[in-house]
Amino acid sequence: MKSFSIIGCGAVGKTVGRLLQQAGVMQVKEILTRSAASAQAATDFIGAGRPVADFQELSRADLYLVASPDDAIAACARGLCRAGLLDQHTTVCHLSGSLGSEILEPARAMGAQVASVHPVKSFADPAVCVGDFAGTWCGIEGDPQARELLAELFGAIGGRIFPIDPRFKTVYHAGSVLVCNYLTALMEAGLRAFQKGGVPRETALQVMEPLVRGTVDNVFRAGTARALTGPIARGDAGVVARQLGALDGFDSQLALIYRALGSVAAELSRERGQASPSGLAAIEELLATKKAGAS
Repeated sequence: MKSFSIIGCGAVGKTVGRLLQQAGVMQVKEILTRSAASAQAATDFIGAGRPVADFQELSRADLYLVASPDDAIAACARGLCRAGLLDQHTTVCHLSGSLGSEILEPARAMGAQVASVHPVKSFADPAVCVGDFAGTWCGIEGDPQARELLAELFGAIGGRIFPIDPRFKTVYHAGSVLVCNYLTALMEAGLRAFQKGGVPRETALQVMEPLVRGTVDNVFRAGTARALTGPIARGDAGVVARQLGALDGFDSQLALIYRALGSVAAELSRERGQASPSGLAAIEELLATKKAGAS
């Protein structure tokens, strides 16, 4: 059976390591992290492997999964090279969503196949993620042979593979941040507006829940353009003008959010075709004028 070792084993590394171990598709060899305690904890969670404290303690494996923070990936690649573990029979893969596989170029120069796999999932609790990983979309890019191996491995643990253009991987990852992390921030912004309107935070959350869930359901059922509702979808420039004025007087940051997302909403509204061209033109002029003044 082929083998793999994990370099840097946080929540993502623990989850993937345990799933690969449970699937029986590869044998876990070593787990290397910044401290002996964390390496032992990762080994205990995965249920296999040997914790090590230095690259020189690693033995040869068919695959090295680099699951470290982004700013340590390049150093990990160099560490593998210095350990003399890489040749044309080895594959090195990192699990970052924001960095391309080119960060592993030192390993490629030693003959190894390199790639990157990004599971598009929030890894807050590895124990939970192990149970619900099946069906997770996993973006992949890199050398053809490495992509083939990793597509097979991640497919075996329930991943759904899709290709990423490595030239624009950072933009791709920003999309994940926008729809996940920034969705949370956007809801906080909405909560602050509700509170300004006299609605207690706890009540506002209850009011928002069916609205948010219904909107998300509509997006995935009908697409973004058809899911768009509200004043910009209708081309109601008067409402937009009043809301811009009110937000300018309340919180300039919320006003900036409204303007930026309003521009995207105007594009969707034009695609939807419900609003009048004159109404949309008036809205776009409002947004553009305010953006220029705010800068």
